[in-house]
Amino acid sequence: MSIQVAARLRPAIHPTYPRLLCAHLHPRGFDNATIFEGTRLHWEQLLGEHRYLSLEQMSRLIRRSIELTGEPWLGLDIGGVTSVSAHGPLGFAVVSAADLGAVLRVVSRFVGVRFQPVTVHLREEPERVVLTMEEEEDLEEVREYVNGAVLATFFHLIDTVTSRRLRDLVVAMPIPEPEWAEIYTEKLGCPVRFGTSALTIEVPSELLGTPCLTSDPGLHRTALRDCEHQLRQLQGGGPLSQRIGVQLLECEGRYPSLDEMAARHAMSRRTLIRKLKEEGSSYQELLDEVRRELAAWYLLETAHPVERIAEKLGYQDPSNFSRTFQRWFGTTPLRMRKGE
Repeated sequence: MSIQVAARLRPAIHPTYPRLLCAHLHPRGFDNATIFEGTRLHWEQLLGEHRYLSLEQMSRLIRRSIELTGEPWLGLDIGGVTSVSAHGPLGFAVVSAADLGAVLRVVSRFVGVRFQPVTVHLREEPERVVLTMEEEEDLEEVREYVNGAVLATFFHLIDTVTSRRLRDLVVAMPIPEPEWAEIYTEKLGCPVRFGTSALTIEVPSELLGTPCLTSDPGLHRTALRDCEHQLRQLQGGGPLSQRIGVQLLECEGRYPSLDEMAARHAMSRRTLIRKLKEEGSSYQELLDEVRRELAAWYLLETAHPVERIAEKLGYQDPSNFSRTFQRWFGTTPLRMRKGE
């Protein structure tokens, strides 16, 4: 498998964000069955702290949500109503910071603990600081949603923690100017430039000392400690279930047994089972999810014949693969490929 494909399929997005997207759609009359139709996802996948979604999975959910609402700017609405607490320790570190400068440093350092497909860089200049969001993975068709959600989240955070509505900022987005560009100006409260190479937010240096009304030094220290812990964990590959999921993505043709995977992690079979259970998962669930995602990916994104896909997923008998595929998706491989 190519590095690009493995990266797009690896767990990278905290389950809070797809849950919030679903919660936004429920009051508009869309139930879970409607929301998840055609996404190859289900509500149970979003439950549990360690059930991170891949960019590919999240993209399917975003595309479906925009299809249902007819609102390409949907990310703006989601980010604008998401509470600070929904961002976990990152949100608490923001809300307890001393001033706007500290808020920007927290955001730039720890955004990855919640949303790994992007990184945020902070550049300080004599008269301004510039926040730049770079895509670690190509956001492709969900670029507008993600950029809109990040922008609206940023403004919502600073509105929450400062004593005034700060809009003396320069904002630019890496998408062509859409027909609904005025919606961005209206919802964000400041002009937005389009067509740049990356999302940028320029903040005048004179605003960095703006105090946070919710400043709490004790809470800030605790939240920063939690953020650092999560960052170190992610830099080490994340929770055990995520590390195993990534390792399985990198396998081809033959997948390790439970005993072999336990040996890879220098633990007994029983310990591996227990640790995965504590994270709300099991080895078989992880293996099934990886195979299921890869099966659909190979069918829809490559021209590999079904027999070759079965072989890549460790099935020696294509008929066994076809039966398993039918159980996973309720259709046959050929019908999925034809869009039937």
